[in-house]
Amino acid sequence: MSKTIQFDDFTKVDIRVGTIIEVNDFPEARNPAYQLVVDFGDLGVKKTSAQITMLYKKEDLLNRQVLAVVNFPKKQIGKFMSDCLVLGAVDGKDVILLNPEVLVKNGSVVS
Repeated sequence: MSKTIQFDDFTKVDIRVGTIIEVNDFPEARNPAYQLVVDFGDLGVKKTSAQITMLYKKEDLLNRQVLAVVNFPKKQIGKFMSDCLVLGAVDGKDVILLNPEVLVKNGSVVS
């Protein structure tokens, strides 16, 4: 288990629901990955990369809702600028995307 945090630490993390609206190959990535464009409703559109090519085909990701941290600082990944972090459960080398059970409004807060 990781180091214990206080509830105030958790409340600083802004996790939202968004819908993947674009998926592109990311051949420059060190490990196989996709570049994702995610619509967060009123928060706007954000980009990220995800090492999920083993379990997901590009066409299966389109219009899929995901959970993401949206208040990290932007991070340069090669020539690509990531401005959110899509969340997933890690099972060995596989990453399984986390998503709501039913469709919800893009930008909905996860608490």
